[in-house]
Amino acid sequence: MKIHEYQAKAILAQHGVPIPRGEVAYTVEAVEAAARKIGGPVVLKAQIHAGGRGKGGGVRVAKTPEEAAEIAKAMLGMRLVTHQTGPEGRIVHRVLVEEVLPIERELYLGIVLDRAAGMPVLMASAAGGVEIEEVAARNPELILKEHIDIGTGLAPFQARKLAYGMGLPQPVIGPAAAAMTALAKAYVAVDASLAEINPFVVTTDGRVYALDAKINLDDNALYRHKDLMELRDLAEEDPLEVEASRFGLSYIKLDGNVGCMVNGAGLAMATMDIIKHAGGNPANFLDVGGGANVEQIRNAFRILVSDKNVRAVLINIFGGILRCDVLATGVVEAARELEVKVPIVVRMEGTNVELGRQILRDSGLNFTVAHTMKEAAEKAVRLAQ
Repeated sequence: MKIHEYQAKAILAQHGVPIPRGEVAYTVEAVEAAARKIGGPVVLKAQIHAGGRGKGGGVRVAKTPEEAAEIAKAMLGMRLVTHQTGPEGRIVHRVLVEEVLPIERELYLGIVLDRAAGMPVLMASAAGGVEIEEVAARNPELILKEHIDIGTGLAPFQARKLAYGMGLPQPVIGPAAAAMTALAKAYVAVDASLAEINPFVVTTDGRVYALDAKINLDDNALYRHKDLMELRDLAEEDPLEVEASRFGLSYIKLDGNVGCMVNGAGLAMATMDIIKHAGGNPANFLDVGGGANVEQIRNAFRILVSDKNVRAVLINIFGGILRCDVLATGVVEAARELEVKVPIVVRMEGTNVELGRQILRDSGLNFTVAHTMKEAAEKAVRLAQ
């Protein structure tokens, strides 16, 4: 689950990471009031779940509260397009108003899970303020790494090693190391999958701050953090993905025209691959899971065909826990209820497969039945064209 910058900074501050003074605002009046309260020049930062906001006009400096209000009039409600939003962009509903800091250096700090090591890894780089992927591609030697023991956390010597490695002056080593230790504590405490500070800045008077922050929370651990669930911003998510989550379905919208319904993430990936191999493009990733019932199948199918880009549907199911007759019953009910106009290709194998195929045949609906994944993909791609 993604959260906004101001929410991420609040979490970091709770664990001891220094952040600039600031307030989030939803109206022009609130922006002006926040600017007056902070005093001096302020920076207005559009709050959307995407990077690259500055290049799209989503980060601007105001010298006075009146100027902040003028900028807010243009920023609130704007459709902000960045390299991460796609051409459709995101509507700006809130703005973070922060003090302007006297920046001397911009650094990078980030924690992700190193799956090979089975441990979180803290990455630090003196090349802050730019995408870490660019640094990794051009100057990988600039990225320093220290693995974090979940039981003991980031050790003080590890933090100091990274601080020295980034070339920080002696007076800043202590504050920078403390901020890294606090970042590691925050990452573990909220069960994050990503915690990133970019840039992590050193000011001209020797202080350190998280000038920007990004935290992604592990969905599988949210049951332990009911309070963090309240940070979810549904307006930032695709409506169909939100709808799917209500029924326990894993759905991700893509830009193709062949809708996919499968059970199991591995089968979903293989199905999308074979659609591409057949010359088509998948319109989504939709995993109904191993134990789906008729109601879930109906809702999954409804969500699938709600995408106006879907020109054909490929249902690829291996009947284990989810029996083929249960799937067929759900698909037939949904197709009748929704009066589906697009062609539907079904490939089933496993428990009660013959009964499932019989249900499809007896439905009187125009299903195309395939016996192999290759055959199913080729038929779905041809029908979508």
